[in-house]
Amino acid sequence: QVQLVESGGGLVQPGESLRLSCAASGIIFRLYGMSWYRQAPGNRRERVATINVDGTINYGDSVKGRFIISRDNVKTTVYLQMNSLKPEDTAVYYCNAHIWNTEYWGQGTQVTVSS
Repeated sequence: QVQLVESGGGLVQPGESLRLSCAASGIIFRLYGMSWYRQAPGNRRERVATINVDGTINYGDSVKGRFIISRDNVKTTVYLQMNSLKPEDTAVYYCNAHIWNTEYWGQGTQVTVSS
């Protein structure tokens, strides 16, 4: 049974930081590309960042220079360090594991940026 469990969301003020974690089980983690997506009310789901099996990384334009994705293949966990948070970063953040034409999703964690 595959499980992706996100944690670390919460309410922060603009300019502050948060680190999200996604713990994976039930998959051979090191073989999967891992991504973070987000979805704000009324918006479609948006890809935030991806870290591939070979360690290559790419970011969505809206978070470049502020967010950092990383993975720990021993702990089977992917992280998203979010710095300089803005109100427009408010969304539910989802973890995604993908290989070939198969993907899995976590349940999401809420991030709210507000003063």
